[in-house]
Amino acid sequence: MLSRIDLRGRTLGTAELRRTLPRGAADVDSVVDTVRPVVEAIREHGASAALDYGEKFDLVRPTSVRVPADVITEAGETLDPAVRSALVEAIRRARIVHSAQRRSDTVTEVAAGGFVTEKWVPVERVGLYVPGGKAVYPSSVIMNVVPAQVAGVGALVVASPPQADSGGWPHPTILGACALLGVDEVWAVGGAQAVSLLAYGGQDTDGRELEPVDMVTGPGNVYVTAAKRLCRSVVGIDSEAGPTEIAVLADHTADPVHIAYDLISQAEHDPDAASVLVTDSEQLADAVAREVEARYTVTLNSDRVRDALEGPQSGIVLVDDIDAGLRVVDAYAAEHLEVQTRDSAGDAARVRNAGAIFVGAYSPVPLGDYAAGSNHVLPTSGTARHSSGLSVQTFLRGIHVIDYDRAALKEIAPTVVALADAERLPAHGEAVRARFEDLTAEEGEK
Repeated sequence: MLSRIDLRGRTLGTAELRRTLPRGAADVDSVVDTVRPVVEAIREHGASAALDYGEKFDLVRPTSVRVPADVITEAGETLDPAVRSALVEAIRRARIVHSAQRRSDTVTEVAAGGFVTEKWVPVERVGLYVPGGKAVYPSSVIMNVVPAQVAGVGALVVASPPQADSGGWPHPTILGACALLGVDEVWAVGGAQAVSLLAYGGQDTDGRELEPVDMVTGPGNVYVTAAKRLCRSVVGIDSEAGPTEIAVLADHTADPVHIAYDLISQAEHDPDAASVLVTDSEQLADAVAREVEARYTVTLNSDRVRDALEGPQSGIVLVDDIDAGLRVVDAYAAEHLEVQTRDSAGDAARVRNAGAIFVGAYSPVPLGDYAAGSNHVLPTSGTARHSSGLSVQTFLRGIHVIDYDRAALKEIAPTVVALADAERLPAHGEAVRARFEDLTAEEGEK
């Protein structure tokens, strides 16, 4: 099922590696023109247009966009006990990790009487998108809500597609997770129309205002990503997420059964998901290929897994040694990178580019998907080379506060004037000179 790329005996530069390695990618450009009318209709007509499109795409029209409070409460109260316990524990661990990320304001005295403070201010209102369709994602509720709450976001809106078999509301497990987290504003709207309505707001069927948000986060399909792109001049976004991906760097000490299941587990997300093994052991490569073939049919989503593993975005990459393997995975910059080698911790410490790194045989990607305490909203399609996953910082804005007294400004005034004149913007210098009767043009030039 898994294609093979043999890089042994070859030394490729970064550019050639990026062209050679298997890679999944969402073709956002191909659907932008399809999504644009949705965005424009919702900008003009608000909730009624969003409900119209929801009825067309999801085949269900809820009686209102906003889910009634009693529906959310009931979903929380009727959660399966085992699911409730799992969600509570996942929330607890996520809070531990994300609480440690909260930044403190810093005050720097640059000169006597001259201070610059960097203060961290949370985004006021955030829309958190939770997908539906191929699977149910209460874990995505946790991964979006917890860091936003820790950051101190003023108001949270969770948007998730309505379900025909759930009374026209989002899946009850999604609503139950919202109840556990204290989220009381949930919108029954999905896809591109959800992102658009979050960006532009509108009026609900009962006349209540649906206030627009300042930022939209959360994963989704290519149509959600296209809507994010089209709305990013109106709201902030976390990223343009592509199909999910896993890369495993392994040597002969790794267990092929473990790796096979790890590749299969990621492939069941989506037919476009990418599963890549990088190894210096041909014996391990052969064993993993056999185990994947033997085991993928046991999953509920075997057709989806087969499509993903047989796709050009998945495969096995053979390298000369682990040093070469590290160069490959750094060029690939996987969303999820597992390191299963003789020295997993040491090799993982050498990785520069990955959304999240999972060290050793007992840190599989599904642990991070649900309950490691880390965040599973991560950069895809190689963007881990320059971007981070969702965190408390996503929801914070650093604002510099400049506070100079008269003496401090006068001391630095000649520097400001000289640079303003060098940039041929003399009014900048005059704005400083105007504050000092005894600051002459000659002094400004010194």
